[in-house]
Amino acid sequence: MDGMNSLMLNTDGVQIPQLGFGVWQISADETERAVTTALQAGYRHIDTAAAYGNEESVGRAVRASGLPRSKVFVTTKLGNGDHTRAEEAFDESLARLGLDHVDLFLIHWPVPQQGKYVQAWKAFEKIYRDGRARAIGTSNFTVGTLTRLMDQTDIIPSINQIELHPYLQQREMRAFHEANGILTEAWSPLGQGKGLLDDPALRVLSDKYGKTPAQVVLRWHLQLGNVVIPKSVTPSRIAENIDVFDFILDAEDMVAIGAMNRGHRIGPDPDTFG
Repeated sequence: MDGMNSLMLNTDGVQIPQLGFGVWQISADETERAVTTALQAGYRHIDTAAAYGNEESVGRAVRASGLPRSKVFVTTKLGNGDHTRAEEAFDESLARLGLDHVDLFLIHWPVPQQGKYVQAWKAFEKIYRDGRARAIGTSNFTVGTLTRLMDQTDIIPSINQIELHPYLQQREMRAFHEANGILTEAWSPLGQGKGLLDDPALRVLSDKYGKTPAQVVLRWHLQLGNVVIPKSVTPSRIAENIDVFDFILDAEDMVAIGAMNRGHRIGPDPDTFG
């Protein structure tokens, strides 16, 4: 899409821009401005969710951008309380977005204690077959919940969006995804600003490449093959985060970042959350 690196999903030739713009924890008032800035900066992939409370703002920015709908990849997600009413909840999201389809619809969390995600996925399969979502996937699923989902349904998820950054590299999940034709998408790819970007190892690489630590981390994600959705409301940072296609990390530097893994989770445990 417009020069942005894209990856092929396992769904009828649908491509997803590898670097997108996330709007988690951006207020509804700020979201329209931030998404407008992102689209002007060259982003063509916007990631929202029913739980974020800003789908309306995302839709307004996309519609007002002047870009053809086919040029903007829009993702939204099913709320945790809506697993038994997924079709209705999807229609509500579509109405809030003001769009006639989304490019990707995700189950936001498996909520295994609730035990309804397989039921939700069967509704997702209908939504996909009806053409209202060009692709369907999951978010925060584990090997166990993905295995159960695939064992009891017909369509393999296109993507699984998980917490992933140099301090939580999710090697087992990435290997499972690759073995099953599922793309890996990283949320909190920069560690939510909680110390990761001050790591001395990243500072060394920042100096070497003349890039910020954030740009180095985003480049690491891209070279691993992750889809990545950084978030910011600051125009200069929004522009900085997309300026990562003009350099390549050396193999030894990829190894150095790989050595930073701590298994440190910032967000909730998907086996217990919800």
